[in-house]
Amino acid sequence: MYYEIRTYRIKTGAVPAYLKLVEEEGIALQKQYLGNLVGYFFSEIGPLNQIVHIWAYSSLDEREERRAALAKDPAWQAFAPKIQALLEEMESKIMKPAPFSPLA
Repeated sequence: MYYEIRTYRIKTGAVPAYLKLVEEEGIALQKQYLGNLVGYFFSEIGPLNQIVHIWAYSSLDEREERRAALAKDPAWQAFAPKIQALLEEMESKIMKPAPFSPLA
């Protein structure tokens, strides 16, 4: 299994607006195309204004296919600029669990 950990730094004060947009318009599309949502988080202590979401894929090819399908959807194309306007920075990491991890 591969885990994609996406970390977004949101404009100061915009976390509530970001979460509302995702809840009302985005998460259903993401789940439809991206599949296995492991978790969706926002920071309260430490670096603030961060959103972290984690998606699981059986392979990197599966991830690529799923993300490409999402990008082609007109509903996603209409939604993405709304959240992009609230972002300061984006980071995406692909992680593999250690053999003894509960997520292995």
